[in-house]
Amino acid sequence: MRNKELWLKSRKITPEKMRLARLALAEIYAGEDALSAIKHHPTATGYIGKNVLVAAYNAMVESGEIDASNEILAKIRMKPVRTLSGVTTVTVLTKAYPCPGKCIFCPDDVRMPKSYLPDEPGAMRALHHKFDPFEQVEARLEALRAVGHPTDKIELLILGGTWSSYRRDYQEWFITRCFDALNKNSRDNEAEAVKKGELAEAQRINETAQHRNVGLVVETRPDEVTPEELAWFRYLGVTKIQMGAQSLNNEILALNKRGHTVEELRRAMTLLRAGGFKIVLHWMPNLLGATLESDRKDFLHLWDGIAPDEIKIYPTQLLENTELHETWKRGEYKPYTTEELTHLLADIKPSIPRYCRANRVIRDIPSTNVVEGNKRTSLRQDVHREMAARGTKCNCLRCREVRGKAIEIEKLRLDDLVYSASPHPNLPPEGEGISPLSLRERAEDKGVGSEEHFISFITPDDKVAGFLRLSLPSENAQQTGMADLEGAAIIREVHVYGLSLEVGSEKSGSAQHAGLGTRLMLEAEQVALKSGFRRMAVIAAVGTRGYYLDRGFKRGQLYLIKEMK
Repeated sequence: MRNKELWLKSRKITPEKMRLARLALAEIYAGEDALSAIKHHPTATGYIGKNVLVAAYNAMVESGEIDASNEILAKIRMKPVRTLSGVTTVTVLTKAYPCPGKCIFCPDDVRMPKSYLPDEPGAMRALHHKFDPFEQVEARLEALRAVGHPTDKIELLILGGTWSSYRRDYQEWFITRCFDALNKNSRDNEAEAVKKGELAEAQRINETAQHRNVGLVVETRPDEVTPEELAWFRYLGVTKIQMGAQSLNNEILALNKRGHTVEELRRAMTLLRAGGFKIVLHWMPNLLGATLESDRKDFLHLWDGIAPDEIKIYPTQLLENTELHETWKRGEYKPYTTEELTHLLADIKPSIPRYCRANRVIRDIPSTNVVEGNKRTSLRQDVHREMAARGTKCNCLRCREVRGKAIEIEKLRLDDLVYSASPHPNLPPEGEGISPLSLRERAEDKGVGSEEHFISFITPDDKVAGFLRLSLPSENAQQTGMADLEGAAIIREVHVYGLSLEVGSEKSGSAQHAGLGTRLMLEAEQVALKSGFRRMAVIAAVGTRGYYLDRGFKRGQLYLIKEMK
């Protein structure tokens, strides 16, 4: 409760805070560094909040006291990295509900969905709004606007236990209400959609709404993934799946009571990719039964056949009210120290392929909840310092994003990285590591998976300005049962980097709105045609349907389709 009170107090804008913010802005306009200006005018409870600075900025522009300046706004914007990847993420949590998993490391607070704690930042917001999806989205949009972030392109990230275990009527209601919040104040008759509570109508309105949904993410487990579930995901508008792998060792999975096997994970990955979904995998070092050496080897198995698009590394954190805590008290489990964990992550991070984005290397759990082991939430910076000291670096997608840097379109290089999403037949026994086979050699494997193309525009200094994920299913690829995908190459993602700009706006040197997405799609069509495909499907989010329809795609049942010549 204390944390919640402090959080609410920090969001409040008072006349005194506005006065101090105006003084700080005057210094910033005079050429003072933004952080220095803020420190010159502290409030009674700390530094001036960025939401107060943005509110003061907007008020001063409106009154004519200062001129509008994107550069100044960028200086005072809170956590600009949130929108430098091209979209703005809004996170919402589902209500507490039984989870089919019995994982020994998961906390089980009756107020929260399984594995979440009430004082985690996103969970705290959800609890404050009693897990109401409309209120969560509405409040988050307002908070993002208050600190200067654009909110016209929204990725909805739905967290909380196992999404597939919730009742389907609750799932449909929850997502409909999220769309209703995005559609609020749209030009269309949103009030009628809210009254009806119809998902299809809410989706239709969102195609042209002020806050368009450009990605919809849910969490599930490998043993919950079926062809029927994929069709349901698409009905809801889902485009990306987060899923826990945790380990690629069946013995360790069993020790930690994960409730699924590595084989089930592989089947789930193959099926999700066949459905065109973008896939985020969670991997957990320091599970019960693992060692530093076994974790190093285990991580390498992620890149043979499993090949996630994004990864979240969640080192096991020892928390009270878990079965693992009882195991630790008996002396049967030992957490890695911060130094051990830093060195482990510095060992494995350079091995992440260029097509994969490492979203996290630590979970954002307040350190006060951690009983023993690493309590640093700034672990990513620690790991990068260690790699710099060693002379190594990470080439994952996150580390190579162009972000807010200006680009010269004419100097971009088009690159096509090919890899296989089928287990290679020469994979060594588990625990022996993976031999350094070339990506092209892996791609020639004709298994039940697909040939994957990561097509990207690269700057002269090896930064990524935009990319496209193209999946070419093999002859023996797993069937989804969805007619839209029969005989089709699949565009799983198109993403152009740079500061998220409002629809229709432009910024000099920005990768967004420079035509890169269209050029990537034309390249994908040529690659697919050369491989014998005459049909292209794209897994479009509701708010991106118009983009693809303008480029020759037609509406299918659950995907957008284009016949190629």
